[in-house]
Amino acid sequence: MQRDIEKKIWLYTILIIGFGLVALYSASFENVRVSQQVFYDQLVFAGLGLSVMYVISRVDYRHFYDTAYIFYALNILLLILVLYGGRDALGARRWIEIGGINFQPSELTKFLVILMLARYFSKRRPMFLFDLTEKIEVILLEIVFPFALAGISMYLIFKQPDLGTAILLFGIFVIMLFAGRLKMRYIGGFLALVMIMIPFGWHFLKPYQKDRLLVFLNPNIDPLGAGYTVIQSKIAVGSGKIFGKGWLAGTQNQLNFLPERHTDFIFSVIGEEWGLAGALLLVFFYVQLINCGLEIAEHMKDKFGMLAATGVVAMLALQAAINIGMVIGLFPVVGITLPFVSYGRTSFLVFALMLGFLINISRRRTVF
Repeated sequence: MQRDIEKKIWLYTILIIGFGLVALYSASFENVRVSQQVFYDQLVFAGLGLSVMYVISRVDYRHFYDTAYIFYALNILLLILVLYGGRDALGARRWIEIGGINFQPSELTKFLVILMLARYFSKRRPMFLFDLTEKIEVILLEIVFPFALAGISMYLIFKQPDLGTAILLFGIFVIMLFAGRLKMRYIGGFLALVMIMIPFGWHFLKPYQKDRLLVFLNPNIDPLGAGYTVIQSKIAVGSGKIFGKGWLAGTQNQLNFLPERHTDFIFSVIGEEWGLAGALLLVFFYVQLINCGLEIAEHMKDKFGMLAATGVVAMLALQAAINIGMVIGLFPVVGITLPFVSYGRTSFLVFALMLGFLINISRRRTVF
């Protein structure tokens, strides 16, 4: 059983990577806006990422338990360094340069927040809640304190600004509350409070973030500005019909109507060239990969391993769903990549790291 799951994770990961490389080649083919160097960069990082995945799968995952808080603290320092000494690009400051290579600490934060929360919740013990004091203690220790820890990263990433990753981290926090078996009334109360606070957050958004939210409600209010990318994306996906226009034959892609087609909107290229059939095939690969992770988490005896596996699967599922949703107009544009498909070197390596960690858990799930 364990070997079968491991083989499936490798198989579906490689298939998704292959899908991405084919789409990236098309997105950069004889294109004046997107250099074909992005394809060759991704090809190199595909090999590097698979190597990282293999190495991490051989390291005892309990070492990540021992260092979870340390690495999380170091990542906080990196996020602070980005704000004060990072590289600006497209109106955001999200990168720092290490050894001549641009590195995005917010991508690594996704994994480190999962490890930090998994360690924290794995040490908590259920309480009987006989009186008000114990109920307050549960709220403080099970929600307020861990949210404050994760919230530091969320805030620093939001300030870059990177609203999409901040939202992802919040989603992971909520899912891990469920995985940690906190009572529903506490989770429901927390989410209700967050919903009440959301309207006040409008004033903290950047102008372009407000425009994206308004365009989500009505893309035609600014068809040549903030709504342009979403409109072109939906045209591209819709024009692919059932079986697509064929590789290198997508008009929205090849004629440069589709911005950011090699990063956030790579799914548009797939939908246009391979149609509904190709898009559903890619979604199928993601679903199978997610199912493997859920099976690992379900049979994990060690609470830290179970929580960490749940977090990794949730991150993969949320990021893929949000990216595909924003490409077809179901969600606002929040600027996150499609795992293993979009161009993004740091993102690629971090997801390879997380899947290697998942395989590692699968190998040792009956030990503890």
